[in-house]
Amino acid sequence: MKEFKHFNAYSVDEAVALMGRYGERAAVIAGGTDILGKMKDSILPTYPEALINIKTIQGLSDITEAGGMLKIGALVLLADIADNPVIRSKYAALAQAAGRTASPHLRNMGTIGGNICQDIRCWYYRNQNNRFSCLRKKGGRCYAIKGDNRYHSIFGGSVSGGCFAVHPSDTAPALVALDAKIVTSSRTIEAEKFFEVKPVKTTVLKADEIVTGIEVPEPTAGSSSAFLKFALRRSIDFPIVNCAVMVSLKDGKVSAARICLNAVHVIPYRAVKAEQVITGRALDEAAAEEAGAAAVAEAKPLEHNKYMVVVARTLVKRTLLACIGK
Repeated sequence: MKEFKHFNAYSVDEAVALMGRYGERAAVIAGGTDILGKMKDSILPTYPEALINIKTIQGLSDITEAGGMLKIGALVLLADIADNPVIRSKYAALAQAAGRTASPHLRNMGTIGGNICQDIRCWYYRNQNNRFSCLRKKGGRCYAIKGDNRYHSIFGGSVSGGCFAVHPSDTAPALVALDAKIVTSSRTIEAEKFFEVKPVKTTVLKADEIVTGIEVPEPTAGSSSAFLKFALRRSIDFPIVNCAVMVSLKDGKVSAARICLNAVHVIPYRAVKAEQVITGRALDEAAAEEAGAAAVAEAKPLEHNKYMVVVARTLVKRTLLACIGK
């Protein structure tokens, strides 16, 4: 491991100032479950000159609910979100997503802020010693297009030339489905608009901007939510496909719906066509089946990941039915 500077930030302003000083040569560290692995394996062409530790900032580890809004600090542990009784009862999709992230050990280290800001897991990108200088590292091409693309995007690529690496977060689709907002050191962003694809970048955060918290509006009467995940190992694994859903029922019919898939596209994928299919209808197995088909209607899988289309379609159906206890 190369040398780097380590700073403990004791306020948001101090963290922002340090990030501004070092720019792209700095990285934020909280739980460290992502950044430390990247540094140890030297996967990036440049090594951070400074790590800005934000665990020392007071007030970013609280969960509060007031005025029709759930507020979660960026440093709240995934384990605490999964176990929180209010989140489990009223914001079920988020609790379920946090509870399915990684392993118990990692959930007791990883933070919600880190989970939504984590880097991609593509095995070409993550290969040790920067062996593949791919598009996400400002290199020449996406090696997954003609290579091993079993776990890559089924909805097309991004970045000039086409990067097919998927967004790996479990909590991100839950936040999108719950219509959450991401609060940063300088602005508030809709969760759906928070994610972005650029070299060595998965969010819209600026070089001197950090996530400070998350705001989730209280669900309306008649609403429910759920999260399901398909992975090779139940105990610890990144998703092959995951799905979060929130539906509102009125007079026995769906009055509103938000459906979000992840690990199927370069950013969390809002399945708007699936939402349209069930709106105004009773939520039964037939409607859920149609919604699943609509969710993947525009899928364009690569050579080795066609199976993901079937998984995504099935997860949409099952997650919808889980919202009504089926």
